[in-house]
Amino acid sequence: MRLAESTFSDSGLNLVITQARGVTMKIIIHNHGAVLASDFTEISTERLERLSRFSVPIERIDVDVRHESNPHFGKNSHRVILTTHGSGPLIRAEGEGFNDLAAFDEAAEAMELQLRKKHERSKDVDRTTLRKLRIFSR
Repeated sequence: MRLAESTFSDSGLNLVITQARGVTMKIIIHNHGAVLASDFTEISTERLERLSRFSVPIERIDVDVRHESNPHFGKNSHRVILTTHGSGPLIRAEGEGFNDLAAFDEAAEAMELQLRKKHERSKDVDRTTLRKLRIFSR
């Protein structure tokens, strides 16, 4: 659920404040030398809102979109860097692709894998065996 959305076109900055599962998250999109696709903000906020399911506290996500005008980069001319800030761990993920959405998908997938790993490590796993349980139950 979006609470607010602000666009500052002069500086290439886009700010979206969302609330998912009771957690408020700021998504800041910077574009450096790139013209973003018309639905990039909507697709990126939808995808980043889903990261709240991993019970890892994230207060802000910075999305840096860079376009390399050098033709030698060809298929990897767009680069997206995702960085999380908050009381949880600092996570950074990068993605490269032929357009901004393909690069964002690659970076979001890498961030999702890192968050899933943090979530799995935070689970409490009880390693008591049945033998120990029988000894204490007598």
